[in-house]
Amino acid sequence: MAAQGDRGVPLSTLSPKYLHANSTSHTWPFSAIAELIDNAYDPDVNAKQFWIDKIVVKDEDCLSFMDNGYGLDKDKIHQMLSFGYSDKTPINGVTPIGMYGNGFKSGSMRLGKDAIVFSKSKSVSCVGMLSQTYLEEIEEHKASLQDILRYSPFNKEDDILAEIEAISSHGSETGTRIITWNLRSTSSRPSEFDFERDRYDFRIPSELDETMKDAVPSQATKSNTPESVSSLRAYCSILYLKPRMQIIIRGKMVKSQLIAKTLASVRKDHYKPTFLTKRIPITFGYNTKSKDQYGIMMYHKNRLIKAYERVGCQLKANKEGVGVIGIIECFFLEPTHNKQSLDETDKYRKTMNNLGTKLKEYWNEIANKKKQENPNSTIPMEDTTLVHFAGTIIVYSNWVQCDECLRWRKLPDGIDDLKLPDKWYCHLNPDPRFRSCQAVEEPEDSDDDLQLSYCKTYKLKEKEEQKAEEARKHQEALDLANVTKQKQAQIHPQAVAPPSTPTTPKTCSPSSSDLPINPPPEQGEKNPACFSTNGPQKTETEWLRSGQIRPINISECEPTELPISSQ
Repeated sequence: MAAQGDRGVPLSTLSPKYLHANSTSHTWPFSAIAELIDNAYDPDVNAKQFWIDKIVVKDEDCLSFMDNGYGLDKDKIHQMLSFGYSDKTPINGVTPIGMYGNGFKSGSMRLGKDAIVFSKSKSVSCVGMLSQTYLEEIEEHKASLQDILRYSPFNKEDDILAEIEAISSHGSETGTRIITWNLRSTSSRPSEFDFERDRYDFRIPSELDETMKDAVPSQATKSNTPESVSSLRAYCSILYLKPRMQIIIRGKMVKSQLIAKTLASVRKDHYKPTFLTKRIPITFGYNTKSKDQYGIMMYHKNRLIKAYERVGCQLKANKEGVGVIGIIECFFLEPTHNKQSLDETDKYRKTMNNLGTKLKEYWNEIANKKKQENPNSTIPMEDTTLVHFAGTIIVYSNWVQCDECLRWRKLPDGIDDLKLPDKWYCHLNPDPRFRSCQAVEEPEDSDDDLQLSYCKTYKLKEKEEQKAEEARKHQEALDLANVTKQKQAQIHPQAVAPPSTPTTPKTCSPSSSDLPINPPPEQGEKNPACFSTNGPQKTETEWLRSGQIRPINISECEPTELPISSQ
């Protein structure tokens, strides 16, 4: 359908069916809810609390989402209901998660066919509606209060005003409230959520719908599927790398987890890609709750994108890497449209390969440490940490939110968060610098313990062993050479020691000219002064004329001493 412009030029429009088609990018309902949470978390709204609930309006089940942020004016709520408007910028060092201007539309329409938005800012209160039902039933797409009263569950102006006033029910003067209805159902259930199993949670029924299987890590089985796949409360607890907003589901606050602070045998490493100017911190550690839930937690701008993604040795049919969790903030990669995966670019593939290498190094390091501490241990590597910490309370530093000023405070190391009261206030902080609600909140990047990579002692040991092996082989080669030399000396002994000076002794008379020329000896007679060669015999005169030294055949001569010339 094309609308007519002021000059009669047809303008392109969207089909009402697009609202549904656009929502199908969310195969998992929790990812749709996360879009609505992100909008409240972003710095342009800056909500400190976010409430999620199931309500009933005129006998119809509805989902309610409310924050206590800055609220929206008429222009902003119009952009919120439109497509592609996203002009969010970082504020006070907090980078917005929203990128495409599509999160509210895709998320709300995934949960139900219709949604209504109530918002209250310091200057104005307003209401807007995004409704597939409305667009299907009218011919002219006109937004007006009368249409909202007719096609929403709120048929009176007083009903709408009451919903706007509900925004202030928790003490905030501003905020936004979203209500969706005509909720999606499944082939076997009236709703894709199980509201009965846990009164403080939204659960996905145990019989997973086929359309939700993409949310389960590809290597996970039904027996070790993470709780965050089927529990909205568990998913929200890990949704942000460093949570800065309270989430309340059905009246009970979600206890946010800083995953890096719940791991054992923690090591900090870094990835330095060639396409970046700084190192990317990576945290490795053992899951102390369940060894069956492991892999890489990949965040983008503080928001969880991929959970328990297995890499490297974890993909092989062995036990290497089992129980190990890695955490990385991969802001340099691009998330997909539904923020449930990352575009598989060359940068992504290089990152995943490097994560596999770093994971293997961590596994070898912990194995080496275990061998040094207990060489005779027969406990498998994947069970080492669980056995080591069995029956003990693991303590680590945590972030906790003040229930009065809603600022987050980092507790010192060694504080057991299990012993913290349900309501915590700044004056309970052991750190005197942040013991007042007037103290500013610590920045997100204040963790200076991420600056250095851990020392890979197993590599040092491997280098030492390699040097020792090279020295051993070199010594073996020397020993073999000496033995060979000795054997050769035994087989070919040297009869006469070489002279100390290069002089050649004379074996004839002092002067060759004085030598008598003897007549040829008779047959059988030996001449004591005879000379012999293996070739033709020369006479004495021939030897003298040639100037050559005559060889002496000792065996044919009499044993007589020959004078040595003193010349």
